[in-house]
Amino acid sequence: MSADITPFPARRAPTQVGFDRAELMRILDLYGRMVAAGHWKDYAIDLGRDAAVFAAFRRTAERPEFRVEKRPALRNRQGMWALVNESGAVLKRGHELGPVLAPVERRLMKLVED
Repeated sequence: MSADITPFPARRAPTQVGFDRAELMRILDLYGRMVAAGHWKDYAIDLGRDAAVFAAFRRTAERPEFRVEKRPALRNRQGMWALVNESGAVLKRGHELGPVLAPVERRLMKLVED
Protein backbone atom coordinates (compact mmCIF):
# COMPACT_ATOMS: atom_id res chain seq x y z
CA MET A 1 0.00 0.00 0.00
CA SER A 2 1.42 3.34 -0.95
CA ALA A 3 0.31 6.56 0.68
CA ASP A 4 0.21 9.76 -1.25
CA ILE A 5 1.69 12.64 0.71
CA THR A 6 0.48 16.08 -0.22
CA PRO A 7 2.67 18.89 1.13
CA PHE A 8 1.10 21.99 2.64
CA PRO A 9 1.40 25.02 0.41
CA ALA A 10 4.23 27.34 1.40
CA ARG A 11 3.14 30.36 3.44
CA ARG A 12 3.83 33.55 1.60
CA ALA A 13 4.39 36.89 3.21
CA PRO A 14 1.31 39.09 2.90
CA THR A 15 1.46 41.47 -0.05
CA GLN A 16 0.03 44.27 2.08
CA VAL A 17 0.15 45.17 5.77
CA GLY A 18 -3.15 46.33 7.27
CA PHE A 19 -4.87 47.11 10.54
CA ASP A 20 -7.23 44.57 12.04
CA ARG A 21 -10.65 45.70 13.22
CA ALA A 22 -9.71 46.18 16.91
CA GLU A 23 -6.59 48.19 16.03
CA LEU A 24 -8.45 50.43 13.61
CA MET A 25 -11.31 50.98 16.07
CA ARG A 26 -8.82 52.03 18.78
CA ILE A 27 -7.10 54.48 16.42
CA LEU A 28 -10.37 55.89 15.02
CA ASP A 29 -11.75 56.32 18.55
CA LEU A 30 -8.78 58.51 19.44
CA TYR A 31 -9.12 60.35 16.13
CA GLY A 32 -12.82 61.04 16.79
CA ARG A 33 -12.08 62.42 20.25
CA MET A 34 -9.35 64.70 18.80
CA VAL A 35 -11.81 65.92 16.13
CA ALA A 36 -14.42 66.61 18.82
CA ALA A 37 -11.81 68.62 20.74
CA GLY A 38 -11.26 70.67 17.56
CA HIS A 39 -7.65 69.65 17.09
CA TRP A 40 -7.61 67.29 14.10
CA LYS A 41 -9.44 67.85 10.83
CA ASP A 42 -8.44 65.03 8.48
CA TYR A 43 -6.73 61.66 8.29
CA ALA A 44 -5.14 59.34 5.75
CA ILE A 45 -4.42 55.62 5.74
CA ASP A 46 -1.55 54.11 3.74
CA LEU A 47 -1.41 50.32 3.46
CA GLY A 48 1.93 49.28 1.99
CA ARG A 49 4.08 46.18 1.68
CA ASP A 50 6.20 46.95 4.78
CA ALA A 51 3.92 49.09 6.92
CA ALA A 52 0.39 50.30 7.56
CA VAL A 53 0.27 54.00 8.47
CA PHE A 54 -2.55 56.10 9.95
CA ALA A 55 -1.77 59.83 9.63
CA ALA A 56 -3.73 62.56 11.46
CA PHE A 57 -3.74 66.14 10.18
CA ARG A 58 -4.55 69.48 11.81
CA ARG A 59 -5.26 70.88 8.35
CA THR A 60 -5.57 68.97 5.10
CA ALA A 61 -2.73 70.72 3.26
CA GLU A 62 -0.05 70.11 5.92
CA ARG A 63 2.19 67.28 6.92
CA PRO A 64 0.50 64.95 9.41
CA GLU A 65 0.84 65.97 13.06
CA PHE A 66 1.12 62.32 14.10
CA ARG A 67 1.54 59.02 12.29
CA VAL A 68 0.76 55.64 13.85
CA GLU A 69 2.84 53.03 12.06
CA LYS A 70 2.49 49.26 12.18
CA ARG A 71 5.60 47.43 10.94
CA PRO A 72 5.27 43.66 11.51
CA ALA A 73 8.92 43.09 10.52
CA LEU A 74 9.94 44.84 13.78
CA ARG A 75 7.65 42.65 15.95
CA ASN A 76 10.53 40.71 17.52
CA ARG A 77 12.82 43.71 17.96
CA GLN A 78 11.66 47.01 19.45
CA GLY A 79 7.99 46.44 18.65
CA MET A 80 5.87 46.79 15.55
CA TRP A 81 4.01 49.95 16.66
CA ALA A 82 5.47 53.45 16.43
CA LEU A 83 4.15 56.96 17.03
CA VAL A 84 5.92 59.45 14.76
CA ASN A 85 5.63 63.23 15.04
CA GLU A 86 5.41 65.87 12.32
CA SER A 87 9.18 66.14 11.88
CA GLY A 88 9.62 62.37 11.56
CA ALA A 89 10.98 61.66 15.05
CA VAL A 90 9.75 58.50 16.73
CA LEU A 91 8.01 59.56 19.96
CA LYS A 92 7.09 56.10 21.21
CA ARG A 93 7.68 52.55 20.05
CA GLY A 94 6.27 49.36 21.47
CA HIS A 95 4.79 45.90 21.13
CA GLU A 96 1.21 47.00 21.93
CA LEU A 97 -0.92 49.80 20.47
CA GLY A 98 -2.34 51.24 23.73
CA PRO A 99 0.93 52.42 25.30
CA VAL A 100 2.10 53.81 21.93
CA LEU A 101 -1.04 56.00 21.71
CA ALA A 102 -0.69 57.18 25.34
CA PRO A 103 1.22 60.44 24.56
CA VAL A 104 -1.59 61.56 22.22
CA GLU A 105 -4.25 60.60 24.77
CA ARG A 106 -2.44 62.63 27.46
CA ARG A 107 -2.37 65.56 25.06
CA LEU A 108 -6.11 65.13 24.53
CA MET A 109 -6.66 65.41 28.29
CA LYS A 110 -4.77 68.72 28.28
CA LEU A 111 -6.88 69.99 25.36
CA VAL A 112 -10.11 69.12 27.16
CA GLU A 113 -8.97 70.75 30.42
CA ASP A 114 -8.15 74.08 28.71
